Amino acid sequence: MPVFRTIDTGLRDGRAQIAFDEALIELHKAGKIPDTVRFLRFPPTALIGRHQAMSHEVKVAHCRANGIGLVRRITGGGAIYFDEGQIGWELVLSRKRLPMPSLGDYTRAICEAVAHGLSQTFGIEARFRPRNDIEVGGQKLCGTGGFFDGDTLFYQGTVLIDVDPARMMACLNVPAAKLQKRDLDKAEQRVTTLKALLGGTAPAIPKVQEAVLLGFREKLGLTLEPGAPSEAEETLAKKVHDETIGTDEFVFEIDDPRGAEVSEASLTGAGGTVSAYVRLEGAGGARRVRELLLTGDFFVTPPRMVLDLEAALRGVPVSEVGAAVDAFFAASKPDLLTIAPADFRSVVEKAVTAGSAA
Repeated sequence: MPVFRTIDTGLRDGRAQIAFDEALIELHKAGKIPDTVRFLRFPPTALIGRHQAMSHEVKVAHCRANGIGLVRRITGGGAIYFDEGQIGWELVLSRKRLPMPSLGDYTRAICEAVAHGLSQTFGIEARFRPRNDIEVGGQKLCGTGGFFDGDTLFYQGTVLIDVDPARMMACLNVPAAKLQKRDLDKAEQRVTTLKALLGGTAPAIPKVQEAVLLGFREKLGLTLEPGAPSEAEETLAKKVHDETIGTDEFVFEIDDPRGAEVSEASLTGAGGTVSAYVRLEGAGGARRVRELLLTGDFFVTPPRMVLDLEAALRGVPVSEVGAAVDAFFAASKPDLLTIAPADFRSVVEKAVTAGSAA
């Protein structure tokens, strides 16, 4: 049975926590740390997914005025609000030691494990809900996401213990389409907490951690050994924070893509939302893609696939864009958890068509 180290990095600044994620991945890939379960907590923080546009997803002025941190994750998915009343959990593991066919299979197995642990510990009926949530009675209790980097799988999730949903949603711009899809008037109706499910009493952090570990032991067959963050992890995390993840340049890398001569299109489906922003150049039949930006709450692995697709389409004639998207996916064969190659083709073609008509 796989042996996992368990560590807890406690309450830290949000950008520092995400920098620690990157350190874990790099050191695991290098064979310098074992497979690991990590727990973490945040002060009030708005976290957006790796491919999202900050100003589209978060009420930036509200967050700044209220001391709420602004952070970009290294995983995909949607924007979330985090504070001391929630706990994060993560798995960093070798795919060889816990083999599964795809990211979707890992998602289901890990979410079902956590749902089992929470259900057994707290007497609730937590269930995995595709694409990547754990819900109780149709309300979201946990969100999750992850990706592959070579043999290393990085997978993370949250457990809502005690949070004010109204405060959470005051920080976020929740698309109307996301609410309409679930027939909800307000985003607050979509989430619940352990405190609400347990009659108004929030469980202690250690009990929630033990519930998550119970699920990993009983459903994934992991052997768990207590440990502590290493000096190498702390040193690399600080370096990553100072050079990239902790900088505004990284956090606002995608902010508001709209601008002069930019055409856009969005597609929202069961797998999430993807938007394309395109600037064309040339005239008449010689028009081609000058720049392309893809954003959204989708999950792809490896995450750099999006950057590679954007680069592959630069300079492509407008008439050949759809075929170029198909050729890219045929050659790269990325693992797409929530969205299909046809969705990328559709949204890029719509944006290019809009630009050609302008």
